[in-house]
Amino acid sequence: MKPSSLIASICVIAVGLLSASTSSNPPIAAPREVRFSRHFVAAESYESVGVIDVNKDGRPDLVSGDFWYENAEDRKNSFRRRKLIGDQKRYDQYYDDFSTIPLDVDADGDLDVVTGGYWGGSLRWLENTGADGKPWPVHEVAVVGNTETTRAWDVDGDGKIEIVPNNPGKPLKYFTLEKPNTFRQVNVAPTQGHGLGFGDINGDGKGDFIVTKGWLENMGDESDRRTGWELHEEFDIGVASVPVIVTDLNGDKRNDIIVGQGHGYGLHWYEQQMQDGRRSWIKHVIDEKNSQYHCMEWADIDGDKRPDLITGKRFRAHNDTDPGCYDEVGLYYFTWDGREFTKHTIAYGPAGVGKGTGIYFALADLRKTGRPDIIVAGKDGLSVFFNEGQ
Repeated sequence: MKPSSLIASICVIAVGLLSASTSSNPPIAAPREVRFSRHFVAAESYESVGVIDVNKDGRPDLVSGDFWYENAEDRKNSFRRRKLIGDQKRYDQYYDDFSTIPLDVDADGDLDVVTGGYWGGSLRWLENTGADGKPWPVHEVAVVGNTETTRAWDVDGDGKIEIVPNNPGKPLKYFTLEKPNTFRQVNVAPTQGHGLGFGDINGDGKGDFIVTKGWLENMGDESDRRTGWELHEEFDIGVASVPVIVTDLNGDKRNDIIVGQGHGYGLHWYEQQMQDGRRSWIKHVIDEKNSQYHCMEWADIDGDKRPDLITGKRFRAHNDTDPGCYDEVGLYYFTWDGREFTKHTIAYGPAGVGKGTGIYFALADLRKTGRPDIIVAGKDGLSVFFNEGQ
């Protein structure tokens, strides 16, 4: 599988009011909802997880923090065996490891891992040297400043992903893998805030960046899409999620945006409107009863061929200083019927009963069922939620 196609499949979520100390539980769900089986993997507090077939047995494995976890043919024993690959530095209650992006950096046929850290301020990649438990060498890409998290998008339209760190208060830039082991930095804007998205806002076929106080129009032409970016200050989305989702929700052929508040209450969508050549945005509520919607993905979870919004509360995002920090922990998927979102609760309750999202989660078909399973890390541990269908 190409790295770009693997990245497109990556995201996360949870299930029923069940104890995280239980390794495997029967499906519990309301009628007509997706059923998930919760599978406890580890009590580690890394906040990011990715999916790579490390031992090349045809079954996707998990990579999170300092370990890779082996997928087994017997689901009850899946991910029990783990091997050490690194030594992520810890700062107080955080590990400096805020993304797990699979990418074959050295062109050896094995997917490596791209990550970044808030305190170390560097963008790094871990060299996949195999499944034998030896440490994966760490290589610095660039010093970029405090990294809230990192995402991968095809910014220049060449069919290959670029690496985009979210560095609040620092310049916005992305990194393209020009040749094995070599990234080139492309500067976009002099500053950015908390939150980042990417997608075609003005319908010209080129991807634009969404930042806190507007969107950055891609001014490049067909021969070079990196020639310039123009900021349109048309909204202020606050301390926003990473990513901000860009999609045409109401079918009017204009892309809208979906935004969570990463360190406060609120989940909203902004409807793009055009009148007399002027663009405006109408803010709609999805959910304002939960806080710390820091991470989200847009993918078909229920098998109806329409994308769903998968998100939840990042458990202890700022170590109990955010609004709502002592509220129950929840993970959800929201279905969209063309007019409004419907919230489906998958895991809700205190830590160990509910489940937090961490800062970077994954979606992948771990059992070859044709349904995406959800893998989520966080300060409340690492779990898999097997998608059992409706």
